[in-house]
Amino acid sequence: MTQRRQKRPSRTAVESPKTVLPDSPNVTRTTSVYHQLRDEILTGQLMPGEKLAAENLRSRFDIGGSPIREALNRLLAENIVVLEEQKGFRVAPVSAVELRELVTARCWIDGIALSESVKRSDEAWEERLILAFHRLRRSERSSPPADHAANTEWEALHRDFHMALVSGCGSSWVTRISEQLFDAAERYRVLSARFVPERNELAEHAAIVDACLEGKPELAVNLLESHYGRTLEVVMKHLPMEENCDVTP
Repeated sequence: MTQRRQKRPSRTAVESPKTVLPDSPNVTRTTSVYHQLRDEILTGQLMPGEKLAAENLRSRFDIGGSPIREALNRLLAENIVVLEEQKGFRVAPVSAVELRELVTARCWIDGIALSESVKRSDEAWEERLILAFHRLRRSERSSPPADHAANTEWEALHRDFHMALVSGCGSSWVTRISEQLFDAAERYRVLSARFVPERNELAEHAAIVDACLEGKPELAVNLLESHYGRTLEVVMKHLPMEENCDVTP
């Protein structure tokens, strides 16, 4: 059963200690900043509406303005930050309308991808799926469980599991789109994860796996859509959002 975690206090870039970027010839400083900020946004460390002041980010990462602007523009292209005229960059707000669109898109894309994966099923795909579920099942939803704190290992394994489901569809384009939709929707789930969903998420995952291994694509897709629908209900119930406008929770 899923657990809840305590809400982490919001922090701004100006309050953050300096972040040491990895010294690797294969990773540019722009890419390092991009991944760091992206992770903090998707995991709720940087909250919706939070200002991303270039000057503060330059000080935090101890780099020039150009890599910062490039990283922010990459995040802008992914719609997880917004650029307001004369106000600069901010973490993208959340809205009920966007969330519903994301869930609908995931049902469309992942439904097709999962159906094709089951129909094209081979030993390699089945092994990847079984291993991904096994690892997810063995990981605690929160760390430590009694504290309801986020478990980054579980979050990563959860993503791996959903990517394994669609990985056998035979289209790298579809799987890339699935990854983007997962990350966009995951921000909403993480922001509401401090609440205890009235569901057994592990059982839902197990049922999807069983349908896949039994070669039942229609059942697997129906179970996946129900899984997404239950998550939508939980987020809509607990995350403060207005119907037709973006708000900061």
